[in-house]
Amino acid sequence: MSDISANEKNIVVLTHLAGILFSFLPALIVWLLKKDDSAYIGEQAREALNFQITLLIAYVISYILIFILIGFLLMFVVWVANIVLSIIAAVAASKGENYRYPFALRLIN
Repeated sequence: MSDISANEKNIVVLTHLAGILFSFLPALIVWLLKKDDSAYIGEQAREALNFQITLLIAYVISYILIFILIGFLLMFVVWVANIVLSIIAAVAASKGENYRYPFALRLIN
């Protein structure tokens, strides 16, 4: 994976950053369309997809916990984690590095 093109890096950066606004949909679309074209794009889109699905599960749990008031805090923590970790992943992707999100469930292999 040492010969990663600038186009591949740009696609992966946008995939990681788009998850901040659009949840798992950008990562799913990129993974389905580009996983066979580039191993790097496929791997990073799968990683972003797994992270966004994990966040979706965390948001659902937070919403349920709102009724005992801890959900508000948990929802804020999940939101901040999404922003910070997605930006870190995008910076790593812009350098052509493989990034693995901490705390992500590896549901899609």
